[in-house]
Amino acid sequence: MLNLGLVAGEASGDLLGASLIEALVERLGPDGLASEGCAGPRMAAAGCRVLVDSEQLAVMGLSEVIAHLPGLLRIRRDLARHFLAHRPDVFVGIDSPDFNLGLERRLKADGVPTIHYVSPTVWAWRQGRVRTIARSVDRVLALFPFEAEFYERHDVDVTYVGHPLADQLPLEPDRAAKRRQLNLPGDVPVVALLPGSRGTELRALSAPFVRTAVWLRSQLSDIRFVAPMVSPAMRALFEQAVAEHGEGVSIQLLEGQARDAMEAADAVLLASGTAALEAMLLKRPMVVAYRVAPLTHFLLKRVGLLKIDRFSLPNLLAGQALVEEFAQDDVIPEHLGPAILAKLRASEENDRLVSEFTRLHHLLRQDASARAAAAVLEVAGR
Repeated sequence: MLNLGLVAGEASGDLLGASLIEALVERLGPDGLASEGCAGPRMAAAGCRVLVDSEQLAVMGLSEVIAHLPGLLRIRRDLARHFLAHRPDVFVGIDSPDFNLGLERRLKADGVPTIHYVSPTVWAWRQGRVRTIARSVDRVLALFPFEAEFYERHDVDVTYVGHPLADQLPLEPDRAAKRRQLNLPGDVPVVALLPGSRGTELRALSAPFVRTAVWLRSQLSDIRFVAPMVSPAMRALFEQAVAEHGEGVSIQLLEGQARDAMEAADAVLLASGTAALEAMLLKRPMVVAYRVAPLTHFLLKRVGLLKIDRFSLPNLLAGQALVEEFAQDDVIPEHLGPAILAKLRASEENDRLVSEFTRLHHLLRQDASARAAAAVLEVAGR
C-alpha cells in the first residue's frame, strides 16, 4: 500500500491530482493506494480523502494572498501537523507554490519524500526561488519542456512529464457536435467567455468581459455567448456583472462544461492560465486577459520581479506571439472587442493558428499522468 499525501489549490490542480491518482491506481491496483489531503471534487471522486477543500486555497496575486494570509497559514500548519503525525510514503504538492513550498520544506526536513507537481513560474519571475525549491523538494514534475531546461541548468532534479490535457483532448475537436450538445445553432458566431475559476479573477474580469460582449453584440446582431462557471459562487459573481453591465446582451451560463463551451465556440475570451492551454489544445482562436490588484501589478512592474514579456501559455510554448494578450488597464472592451471580432473574421489566419496549435499539442502529448506516477513511485522508493 502506497500512502500518498496531496495538496491541490485550485481547479486545474484538482484535475492534475485526479489524473495522478488514477494513474497510480492503474499501476498499483485499487487496493494499492491510499491518498488524502487538500482536494477538489475530481480528486475526491478518484478516491482521495478530503482533509481540506481546495477552494479554500484558490486566491491569486500578492495583495490578495495577504488578505487571506492568516487563514492560509492556519490551514498549512494543520496540514503539516497531520502529515507529520500520519506520515505519507511521499507527499505531492500540486501547483500553489506559495502555499506548498513551505509545507514541502517542513515535511522534507522531517524525512518525508516530497515532489512539487507543476513548476512554479520561477523562470518568469522571482528566479531566486529556485534555491528555495531545491531545499523544499526531492523532485519537480514539469509540464512544459522549457521548464525542465530551466531546472536542469540550476541542477534541480526534474522530470518533464508533459501535460495530461494534451493526452486527454483529441487532436481534432468536433465543434459541430458540441454545438448540438449545448443547443447552439451551427450557423452563427459563438464566443465563449471564461473570466477565471477563482473569485479574485472573476471580480477583476467579469465586468470587462460582459461589456465586451455588449460591444460585440453591437457589431454582430446574431452573435451568441456562452460562459461556463466552475461553481455556484462563481456563477453568482458573474451574474452580478451581467446585471450591472450586460444590458441588451444574452449570455448562456453553464455549470462547468468549460471544455464544451470552448470547443463549440468560434473564438474564446479568457483569463490567462490553464484555460489558455486548453483553448490551444482545442484549436480555438483566443484573446487572453490578465488583471490583478494594483499593488500586485506595481510590485511586478516596478520592482523588476517579472522576467518575461509574454504571459499566456500558447505564446510561451511557441516562443512567439501567437495569441493576443491584454493586461491591467488594457483589459477594456475597446481592445478586447476588436481583437475577438478579428478572430471571427480571419479564417486564413485562423488556419495557420490551428496548424501551430496542433504542433504544440504533439509536443505536450507525453502520457503525462503515467510519467508522473512513475516519478512518484521512484521518489517513494518503489
